[in-house]
Amino acid sequence: MHDRGIQRYGFHGLSYDYIARELAAIEPETAGGRAIVAHLGNGASLCAMDRGKSVDTTMGFTALDGLMMGTRSGTIDPGLVLHLIAHEGMSAHEVEHMLYHQSGLLGVSGASSDMRDLRMLATPEALEAIGLFAWRAAREAAGMLATLGGLDTLVFTAGIGENDAAMRASICERLAFTGIELDPAANLNHAPVISTPDSVVTVRVLPTDEERMIARYTAELVKGHSA
Repeated sequence: MHDRGIQRYGFHGLSYDYIARELAAIEPETAGGRAIVAHLGNGASLCAMDRGKSVDTTMGFTALDGLMMGTRSGTIDPGLVLHLIAHEGMSAHEVEHMLYHQSGLLGVSGASSDMRDLRMLATPEALEAIGLFAWRAAREAAGMLATLGGLDTLVFTAGIGENDAAMRASICERLAFTGIELDPAANLNHAPVISTPDSVVTVRVLPTDEERMIARYTAELVKGHSA
């Protein structure tokens, strides 16, 4: 299978590259040490980094894997796909469409793929979707501790990660066993550091800039061809 290009790729690489560079600028000696970066938006994933190098990610062969997302299911039992095709009369195309475009926050809430809409609706289904999103993110982050052997830095980025203080608090509450202590005021103000001085883990909010990374890579490519 590997010879046919079937392997674990991971996604959101531009975002994680940018954040890794930012961490290296903030902490030149450690680049954040053992860090988990949570890219939480309509598409969502986590990346475990050891001194700026990616060592684990929640996405695999496709961007469907891992966390619950706006319209994507995230990780599910592969047997469910087989069941839907073999026993529910669904075609492979129909299952693919459902998992990519009708699942996640939209599928659970039955209303919207936008976290802001769900918070305003506050229906039982919307609240369930919000809770599942936080639980999945915390669960996957906890699993990455086995890869990293501990945690020094937790970074929130992308639309939800940068702007949804309640979601950050919910995830950090579930990860309190790591020694995270959140500063509620700093979190509400979207401060660059939202953990307390006594927190074992430094929790940061860092805006990502994927467009800048595209520009950087393009400039390097053009420069290389003209050399």
